[in-house]
Amino acid sequence: MKRNTIQKQLIMDAVNSMCIHPTADEIYEHIVKEHPTISKGTVYRNLNAMCDDGAVYRVKVPGAPDRFDFTISPHYHFYCENCKRVFDVDMEYMPDLESKIPNKMGFIINHHELIFSGVCKNCQQK
Repeated sequence: MKRNTIQKQLIMDAVNSMCIHPTADEIYEHIVKEHPTISKGTVYRNLNAMCDDGAVYRVKVPGAPDRFDFTISPHYHFYCENCKRVFDVDMEYMPDLESKIPNKMGFIINHHELIFSGVCKNCQQK
């Protein structure tokens, strides 16, 4: 069983309170304001362990830093190309999407992740 450390709790609290799919650097900056002795390496190491344990979900954004999400159930994301923020998409997850893909290449598909990209509403209004 993995230990629940103070550092892990600080990271989980930060991810939950920020609600913006923060990057590891944003999480570190959030925590270090109140806990100046925490190191960036500690945040990165614990974030990776928490993702491996399923406590936090890693959102992999092509060409951008990974983001972290406290919602660990399968869902889709939107990446704003302007402000670089990541948002949850209000859309039902399609667990059977893989079965709809013609498999002429013989792939074995284990899961899927979708990230839509474009411009968010706030950036459109600027």
